[in-house]
Amino acid sequence: MRNREYFKGKKITILGLARSGLACANLLADLGSDVSVSDSADNPLTKGNAAKLNSRRIKFELGSHSRPFIEGRDLVVVSPGIADSAQPLIWAKEMGIKQISEIEVASILCPGCIIAVTGTNGKTTVTTLIGKVLEAAGKKAFVCGNIGNPFCAEVAEISDGDFVCLEVSSFQLEKIETFRPHIAVILNISRNHLDRYRVMEDYLKAKKRIFLNQGKDDYAVLNYDDLLIRNLASSSTAKPVYFRQESGLNPNQSAAATVASILGINKSIALAVFKDFKGIEHRMEKFAQAGGVDFINDSKATTVEAAIWALKNISAPVILIAGGREKGNDYGPIKGLIREKVKMLVLIGESKDKIKNALSAVTAVCEASGMQDAVNKAFASSVKGEHILFSPMCKSFDMFVDYEDRGRKFKEAVSRLISDNSNCIGKKNDA
Repeated sequence: MRNREYFKGKKITILGLARSGLACANLLADLGSDVSVSDSADNPLTKGNAAKLNSRRIKFELGSHSRPFIEGRDLVVVSPGIADSAQPLIWAKEMGIKQISEIEVASILCPGCIIAVTGTNGKTTVTTLIGKVLEAAGKKAFVCGNIGNPFCAEVAEISDGDFVCLEVSSFQLEKIETFRPHIAVILNISRNHLDRYRVMEDYLKAKKRIFLNQGKDDYAVLNYDDLLIRNLASSSTAKPVYFRQESGLNPNQSAAATVASILGINKSIALAVFKDFKGIEHRMEKFAQAGGVDFINDSKATTVEAAIWALKNISAPVILIAGGREKGNDYGPIKGLIREKVKMLVLIGESKDKIKNALSAVTAVCEASGMQDAVNKAFASSVKGEHILFSPMCKSFDMFVDYEDRGRKFKEAVSRLISDNSNCIGKKNDA
């Protein structure tokens, strides 16, 4: 790591004890910081992570935030899910304490070349593809950020000459200060997180911060087919490089191929990676079949636009399981596809009523009490040749730890269904 002395002796409070908060706390403690952690949740996840803090010198509180955990600190590191309206951030602002994000901490220490990817949809796939292309070209790449391990969990292993393929969200970008990717990619922008951002302009402003510290020797990779994204070139002093969907490639592959070309990697290497790529867990993951019915786990789809993409890529009739925590979604744009492709909509979570009111006129709708009930009802209504698609269109935090936990719970519910209903499934197979 570089700048190892930067955080030594500093009094730092980390807000949030999920994955990024835990990784950041352990890293800073190892570097000699005086670390405290505060999380308003007191649940199995936070308790489990508190047990993973690698130093008894790290103080922590669960179940509430208290003012003494903020007073007298040099820095507050803010986890992505915490909004500026949270009380500890109000205290920090009143006390003039600097607030930064976990990716800012890691970037200060990182000696490698950072490739950062953001956008409303496709971030995880593009970040993963870039990492695989780099590895296929014989380069050492770390894929992290808002995907897999947090940046702080990887930075100690990164050396000069290595590459960091970093998925970054608008929340993470809100509190960067010096974060500077050599290559910054913006894939697309559509309505999202309107529970946090008052208007689309605020959301776009947060995304554009990925360019904040770039210079003329850096690159801004932009989607030429999206006029809004194409026009962002003026927001960065970096060299603009455009990607557009090419024949035989989808937009995600085109974006990854463009990054590869900037790095001088032969396109044939990228094409070979794309051919062998089997997809990522929780994103259009076809993982089981029972009674001639395919089950698809698309838990990563936290937006209406992501669910639209999923439906466009399925030809057979669909039973769609959706719902979760509302985030200001407009369900109007998906109505046509729901009418055309969705035989039944099975709803879970806090947003059930809003989705039902928006879409019940175009397809049959039923409500479920939880994940297992949703899977059971979907399968009971299915026939051979159909797909059961879990594409929630919402955040996971009403019922689950995160989208990965939600996807795993969906797959577990399907496994139980198959195990408990072998006779029924056999009859469907024979139909």
